[in-house]
Parts: sequence; C-alpha cells; structure tokens
Amino acid sequence: MLEGATLAVGDGQFVSLVGPSGSGKSSLLRAVIGLQQPLKGTVEREVAPSDVAILFQDDALLPWKTARDNVALGLILNGVPRGEALAQADLWLERLGLAGFGHRFPRHLSGGQRKRVALAQVLAREPKLLLMDEPFASLDAIVRARIVQDVAALVDRERISVLLVTHDLEEAISLSDHIYLLSQGPRARVTRDYPTPLPRPRDPVRARMHAAFAPLYEKIWNDLSREVDRRP
Repeated sequence: MLEGATLAVGDGQFVSLVGPSGSGKSSLLRAVIGLQQPLKGTVEREVAPSDVAILFQDDALLPWKTARDNVALGLILNGVPRGEALAQADLWLERLGLAGFGHRFPRHLSGGQRKRVALAQVLAREPKLLLMDEPFASLDAIVRARIVQDVAALVDRERISVLLVTHDLEEAISLSDHIYLLSQGPRARVTRDYPTPLPRPRDPVRARMHAAFAPLYEKIWNDLSREVDRRP
C-alpha cells in the first residue's frame, strides 16, 4: 500500500519514480490514469483523461494488424477518419525510425521495433501527459539507449509531461527533471525529491558524462539501498 504520496509533474517536465519493489510505483501510475481509485486523497489533473496515455513494459500491439494499423487504431477509435489516421501513423513511424516498416506484422519486427511501434501508437494521440511503466526493461542495452534518446528528443520537442517508473537509476537521472524516491512498503511513501541539475536540451547518453551525474547517482543509490534494506 502506498500512502502519503505527494508529488507533481509540471508542464513539459520529465519526472521519475524509483523505489523498492512493491512500494506502489505502478499503482500510482494506475491511479493517475484512472485505472485504480485511491482509498484516500485525490489525483488532480489539469489535462483531460483523453490527454493522458500510458506505455507499459509489454507492448499491447494486436498481432493480426500491421504496424501502421496498430498505430492508427487509437486515432480511429477517437473518431479520426481512417485515411487521416493512417497518414498520421506513417508520420509517427517515420519519426521513430520505422519508415518502410508499416506493412509488417508485430511477429516480423524485433523487440526494439515493436517498442517503437507501441511508442508511436501512444504519441500519435498527442498526449499532454505520458505515463511509462518500465517501458524499456526488456530491451538490450544498445537498442534501449537509442530508443531512450528518441524519447527524450520527442518529449523535449513536443513539450510532453512524463511520469516514468523505472528501476534503472542511470535512466532516471539522464532523463528526468525530478526524481522521487518511494520508501519500503507496506505503507510506502515519498521520502525524497531530487532535482536533476543537468541542462536541457539533453542527450540522455551524454548526460551520464556530466560532472553532476555521478554524485547524484551515488546519493540516490545510497538512499535507495537504505530503503531496500529495511524489512517490512
């Protein structure tokens, strides 16, 4: 159970949640998008529910539809004419390095390519708030780094607010404006807020070479380790 969680994601901000397993990170995301109701407290959004999107660890692509049709699906369900939806799908696939792959089915795509299709599917809806729950955990290091670079560039360009759940501290620091640390559960709470002193626009790979990166990593690692060592 998560309690006492007070945090904010500002306009165009990238915020990450880190903490021990079972501390309620994913539950918090579900509460933000409305899939789970808090027993106490409120979730306040300045954007409409239709302007909130979520990207899970496992892609939700329909195996019988092509990449292009998968990306267009959400737009069509929201009333966008099919021709316009397909045109927008082509645009987003191109933006994410998948021009020429729209006719392929998910089974004919690599894991990284499927993740890009899932990301295109979400971004095509032009959300104002994007929630991400360990979306890159299943990818190998090189593919993951490249997709994270693409996400960072798109978020900066489109001014999307992001709330990311991750166990990867390097990923959290290289992407985020703020990082919130959750305590050990049960009855977990937000215990720390770390502003990230890295300039924007930011390349998340090169950000790891910034002088402020290692000291912040060490601080968060030490605080997180203390929380993990606490017994429920």
